[in-house]
Amino acid sequence: MKSKEYTHNGDMHLKQKTNRLYVEMGKRLRIYRIELNYTQEQMSEILEMSSAYYGKVERGVHGLSLEKLVLVNRKLDVDINYLLTGIRRSEVSLEKIIDECPKSKRYDMEQLIKYAGNLVRETTEDNNGFGLKDK
Repeated sequence: MKSKEYTHNGDMHLKQKTNRLYVEMGKRLRIYRIELNYTQEQMSEILEMSSAYYGKVERGVHGLSLEKLVLVNRKLDVDINYLLTGIRRSEVSLEKIIDECPKSKRYDMEQLIKYAGNLVRETTEDNNGFGLKDK
């Protein structure tokens, strides 16, 4: 696939390689579609695009706009971070941990959470809230 790249002065350069981001995103989107038992046509209807364009998205020829990424998240509950990067966010839920904690240990758990919160605040204050150390 050839894609066009424009430099700051308007000169056009042809790139010979396929955009890896689009290819990898398309693969992950295809996996989601199959897991949801949808056809490409059904996915294209959900995402409000033609089935031909959707097929090109899965093959990595085209990417998804920001609007379409939001649509994927809202309509299909797809993790956009995973779709773009392949990195799954942690499925750890604080509420779930507390709910599963035995009642006899909940006070200890609450104290640990408070302690962790204080550590985060102290670190943020030490770094001026910007990740920078005072000089």
